[in-house]
Amino acid sequence: SHARMSLLVPLIVEQSAQQSNPDATLDRMLHLLESIIRRESYLALLLQYPQTVARSAAIASASPWAAEYLARHPILPDELLDARNLHSEPDWPRLESMLARQLAEADGDRERQMDALRHFKHAQTMHLLAQDLGGELTLERLSDHLSALADLILDATLRLTWKDLATRHCETPRFIIVAYGKLGGKELGYASDLDIIFLYDDAAPEAAENYARLAQRMNHWLTSMTSAGLLYETDLRLRPDGASGLLVSPVAGFAEYQHDHAWVWEHQALTRARAVAGDAAIGQQFEAIRAEVLRRPRELPALRKEIVDMRQQMLDAHPNASGQFDIKHDRGGLIDVEFIVQYLVLCHAHAHAELTGNIGNLALLKLAARLGLIGQDIAGAVHD
Repeated sequence: SHARMSLLVPLIVEQSAQQSNPDATLDRMLHLLESIIRRESYLALLLQYPQTVARSAAIASASPWAAEYLARHPILPDELLDARNLHSEPDWPRLESMLARQLAEADGDRERQMDALRHFKHAQTMHLLAQDLGGELTLERLSDHLSALADLILDATLRLTWKDLATRHCETPRFIIVAYGKLGGKELGYASDLDIIFLYDDAAPEAAENYARLAQRMNHWLTSMTSAGLLYETDLRLRPDGASGLLVSPVAGFAEYQHDHAWVWEHQALTRARAVAGDAAIGQQFEAIRAEVLRRPRELPALRKEIVDMRQQMLDAHPNASGQFDIKHDRGGLIDVEFIVQYLVLCHAHAHAELTGNIGNLALLKLAARLGLIGQDIAGAVHD
């Protein structure tokens, strides 16, 4: 190991020196080296394939978050070996089959399966990160891929945890996962958490208890820290009645809540919701409820007041004393754009059903302009 280090450090210094921020890159690369120093096989790999050091340095130079991600998951330098594989856009059906094979090989070993999910997620994230930093992906395409990755992971986790449940009462659960927020709108970022809720449609007497156990187990699989890291942070507070409500809701109860008890902000959230895993027929039921709620005619002065008041509450909760513009929270930032789009949907969907489509904020702005609900110049400026 000492001999390998003596050869590696000058190589790392040399590659760091070629970056636009050599000192910062070197600092980040030495942090990566510290994380793999006890693993002789990784030191040998970096020496055997110096292009891996060059690619690691380029990633570390571009982003402190990316450098930290590499250091936290030392298995990832393996993914930097094959440039063709690294820079080809994901083929999700093929990757889904590959993950299914890996999970089947670990059948009966829960820890191995949890780690297999994590290694798969980290490897695909690294591929997307390399393509992103190389300027090969638009922001929308990147978000679509990160969202597709989360969908795939959720679907696999649902299957595994149901199979692992000792008290299951049927072969296939009549159960879905609904995503809100960034995952719901297919606008996921690298470090986004998952805003999800769980719904079921099953008359079996033991259904409620079994699906509650399933949801708890799924959340455990997603958020547990193993030697391979964690999959995702989750936020389950958007379920009916919030954090005090049931973890899992029957579809009929969800519909009744949305029609009769939900706040306007919950309908705002519903504009970016979609079923991402589970029973397809129940997913269609959810989508029908969602469209019905969003297309309900509303009193516009009351709607405007509710949304403006909620926006002010969020603004008050995120004071900005930095003197710099906070692109997410400040006036004119991303949350303002999201609230504007949500208002347009809730205001006009009763007359324009296409506004209920889950196509993302950018596409909805263009659609609102095409429908003549806002001016093309305003829509373009906000879109940009």
